Amino acid sequence: MKRKFEDVSRRNLLGRVNGSFIRRNEPHQAADNSGGEAFRRDTPTLLCYAVLAGFAFWRYAFGLAPALLRAEMHFSYTLVGVYSALWSFGTVLVGVSFAAMARRLPRAVLLWGSAAGATAGAGLFAATHTIALTLLGAAVLGFAGTILLTCTQVILSDRHGERRDRALTEANIGASACAVLAPLLLGLLQGTSGGWRVAMGLPAFVLAGLYLRWRHQPLCAAPEGRRIESGARLPLSCWLLATLAAGSMAVEFCMVYFGAELLTSAGLRTAQAAIAMSAFYLGSLGGRVGGAWLTRRAGRSVRLLCVSLAVTAAGFLLFWLAGLPVLMIAGLFFCGLGVANLWPLSLALTLAAAPRNADTASARTQLVGGAFVIAAPYLLGSLSDHLGLHAAFTIEPVLIGICTLVLLAGLRLPRPSGEDMG
Repeated sequence: MKRKFEDVSRRNLLGRVNGSFIRRNEPHQAADNSGGEAFRRDTPTLLCYAVLAGFAFWRYAFGLAPALLRAEMHFSYTLVGVYSALWSFGTVLVGVSFAAMARRLPRAVLLWGSAAGATAGAGLFAATHTIALTLLGAAVLGFAGTILLTCTQVILSDRHGERRDRALTEANIGASACAVLAPLLLGLLQGTSGGWRVAMGLPAFVLAGLYLRWRHQPLCAAPEGRRIESGARLPLSCWLLATLAAGSMAVEFCMVYFGAELLTSAGLRTAQAAIAMSAFYLGSLGGRVGGAWLTRRAGRSVRLLCVSLAVTAAGFLLFWLAGLPVLMIAGLFFCGLGVANLWPLSLALTLAAAPRNADTASARTQLVGGAFVIAAPYLLGSLSDHLGLHAAFTIEPVLIGICTLVLLAGLRLPRPSGEDMG
C-alpha cells in the first residue's frame, strides 16, 4: 500500500521527464540520489541560497514591523493589513509581469536589479516616519523583493530539475535562520536609541557583498541540454498546486503579521511578543532542516506535505485556544514546524507540473499567492477591528482546510497524457 501510494502520487504530481530533456551526465545537474549521482551545489545554487536568505530577513522583519509602527503611530488593525496588502500587491504585479521580464532580460540583470530595488524600498520604509512614505516603501520592497525571490526560485528549478524539491527546501533553511534572527534583532533593538529600523539595513550589506563578489558569475537559464519554453499554457495540475502554495503563504503570513498582536492581547509587552515570535521561526527552521534531510530521497514530497498540514493545524489550535503565553509560544513552535515545508514542497510540485516553463509557473504561483496574502491578512485585520483579534483568527483553520482540499484534489487529478507540460 505504501509503495502504491508513492507511485500514484509521483505519477500524478511529478510525472516523468523525457530522457532527451535532461542529460544524466551534465556537470551541473543535481540528480536523484537513487540514480547514483550526488546532489551538486554549484556556485549559482549557493548564490541563490545566500540571496534568498537576505530577502527572507526583510520579509520576516517586515512581518513584525507594522506592529512596531502601530505602537509608535497608534493606527488601526486595518492599517496593519494595508501594509501587508501593499507588499502583496507588489507580489501580484510580479506574478503578472515576471514571465515577460524573464524573456527579455538576462537572469543576472533581474537578480541584481531587483536587489537594488529592494534595498531602495527597505530604506524608504525604515528611514521615514510618516504613514504615506512607509506605505510606499512597503510597496516597492514587495515588488522588487518578489522579483528577487522569483528569480532565485527559477534559477534553482532550472538547474536542479527533478530534485528541485531538495534545492528549494535547502534554500529555505537559510531563509528560516534569518526568520529566527529578524524578530530577535527587531525586539532587542526596539529598546535602543537606533530602534528596530536599524535592522532593516542588514540585508543591504549582505547583497552588496554578494554583488561585489559574484557580479560576473554567469546565471544561465539552465545547464546546457535542458530545453526551456516560455508562454505555453500551464496544466490544471499546475494551477491546483499553485493554489496550495498560495494557501500556505497565507497561513504563514497571517501568523507573521498578527501573531505578535495575539500574544500582546494575552499579556505580553510589544517587545516581548516580538521576541516570542522567534518560537514560530525556530519551529520553521527545524522543520526545513528536517525537510532537507527527508527529501534526500525522491518521492516523499506528498507524504511530507500531508504530515506538515496536520502539524500546522495542531500547532495553530494550541496557539489560538490555550490563552496562556507559555502554551501559546509552544503552539507557535509547532505551527512553525508544520508550516516550514508547505511552501517549498508545494512550489517544487508546481514547477514539476510545468518543468520546461518554470518562469511562467513560478510567476503564476506568485500571482495566486499574492492574491491570497492580500486578502487573508487584510481580512484578518478588518475582522479584528469589528469582532476582536481572537475571533478573527478563525480564518487560519479555513485556510488550512483549503490547503488540504487542494492537495487531495491534486492527488486525485490524473496527469493529462497528451498535454504539453511546458
